[in-house]
Amino acid sequence: MDTAPSPDDARALLDWYAAMGVDAALEDVGQDRFAESAARLRPSPAAEPLPAQPAARAPASAAALAAAPDETAAAARQAAASAATLDDLRAILERFEGCALKATASRTVFADGAPGARLMLVGEAPGREEDLSGLPFVGRSGQLLDRMLAAIGLERSEVYIANVIPWRPPGNRTPTPQETETCLPFIRRQIELAQPDVLVALGGSAAQSLFRAKDGILKLRGKWLDYDAGGRSIRAMATLHPAYLLRSPGQKKFAWRDLKAIRRVLDGA
Repeated sequence: MDTAPSPDDARALLDWYAAMGVDAALEDVGQDRFAESAARLRPSPAAEPLPAQPAARAPASAAALAAAPDETAAAARQAAASAATLDDLRAILERFEGCALKATASRTVFADGAPGARLMLVGEAPGREEDLSGLPFVGRSGQLLDRMLAAIGLERSEVYIANVIPWRPPGNRTPTPQETETCLPFIRRQIELAQPDVLVALGGSAAQSLFRAKDGILKLRGKWLDYDAGGRSIRAMATLHPAYLLRSPGQKKFAWRDLKAIRRVLDGA
């Protein structure tokens, strides 16, 4: 005999759905797809033909699915280049329909902290907490990032934080190469407009995207690079992502070395 699930069982099921990235219900009423299939197979009685109905209007984000990768990347470059200020860039991103991720995200996660700060940090993409809040690095990894900054005498309000991808991928999956290439012009323009003295890529994905690097993060981290920000060369480095450090706390010693090196450059040493 079937019984209703207990409150604890229901709560555990909801927690599992959230962990799998399911955070929205698509329909309030269930659909019997088997009955629908059977109905389509039954012959229908003769009837006068119905007047033609206008085709359903496709959502604006469908353009992102239909356009060729080269077209969307070119549109992104043109849109990003037209931004004269960070506020312009944010508004352009809110209007941009060339990336399918925007259709599944709750909101655009643009940045947090102080525009014009000397230190800019860039991660890969927002997670669930960031998608809900509209701010980057606010979950567990963000809390660790705050402690990492505090260890070298910095508050979140004193740095500028963004992501390569401004929209959360469904289920926190890895962004596709096309999604990354579409979003790259925007983060590059964001770096140019923010004009930091030091740029830090958090994690291998962000470093490979920004620096066009091939190596993994354990080989990339801790090495100073020159990053071209619109004709202005700035010091840049990759370090370990806070989420990786939560999974591998034994690697924190390497992140600490990177943080001390960043502090020395900020101090002019």
